[in-house]
Amino acid sequence: MSDESEEGSEEGEAENTLGEYEGERNAEGERHGRGKARLPHGDTYDGEYEHGLRNGQGTYRFKNGARYVGTYLRNKKHGQGTFFYPDGSKYEGDWVDDQRHGHGQYTYANGDTYTGEWFNHYRHGQGTYVYKDTGSKYVGGWVNGNQEGEAELIYLNHRFKGRFSNGKPVGRGKYVFDVGCEQHGEYIQREQDKGEEEEEEPSLLAEPKWKASKITKLTLWTPHGETPPPPKEASLEAPAAPEPEAGGDGVEERPAAAVTEEETVPSVAVTDESAEGGYDEPSPFEASSEVLSSARDMGEEEEENREEEENKDQED
Repeated sequence: MSDESEEGSEEGEAENTLGEYEGERNAEGERHGRGKARLPHGDTYDGEYEHGLRNGQGTYRFKNGARYVGTYLRNKKHGQGTFFYPDGSKYEGDWVDDQRHGHGQYTYANGDTYTGEWFNHYRHGQGTYVYKDTGSKYVGGWVNGNQEGEAELIYLNHRFKGRFSNGKPVGRGKYVFDVGCEQHGEYIQREQDKGEEEEEEPSLLAEPKWKASKITKLTLWTPHGETPPPPKEASLEAPAAPEPEAGGDGVEERPAAAVTEEETVPSVAVTDESAEGGYDEPSPFEASSEVLSSARDMGEEEEENREEEENKDQED
């Protein structure tokens, strides 16, 4: 997390004693009312003041091209506001004490978007991440910027419903295909080779592997933790239940914004989130070729069975 709020406080004090100012003042000579200020490092502010502090609606422009348009409370971004970053990304939504906090939408430089809840500058709560290039989306829980909890990963012709931990699918879940069937199974963590374990520096965990257990017609989604129906009850002859609509977007965005507190941003600093050391945009977890091929085979088999039944009925 950035320390922009502390930097902002220091900058606010400097603003009252240094730099140029044109605007209203109160009887004590403090900046009070509407005014324009140019800070020593080149940033500018045009907006409302109260007792020498930015308070109310205003526009703060950074020397490096970043810009904040919104409300302030005692020199801190607070309330509704939009932050434009130098790389072309943008956050629009709620702020509390200089942090993205509440509900808001972040649009990344590559066109991806995250819309949902924020807590102390991080994606936290329920939110949707949409990948612009593929059109796929992650809809579900987030914890400290990472995909966490029950979620749905939606692709063009299929979707995965299950649980995520630290951006990876874990445990029991299912793939739902537009051919009218779904594959149940679970993601298991593959063991690393001994050579990897003996490395001095810890290596990244291997990607989880999908282990299929059965293919059925469409069924109601069983939340994680509940006992799934026995195979006989979920047999292919069972009537198809309506599939709940998927909503949402998303996958990961990056971490907290870069150019965060007005006066304290270095003039040469790159201010987008990734430059601040945040996380990269997450990539959707693709179903393996085995999963997709088995679903296609299942759909073809179902079609053949229906045709045979229809022909038999006609002969009878």
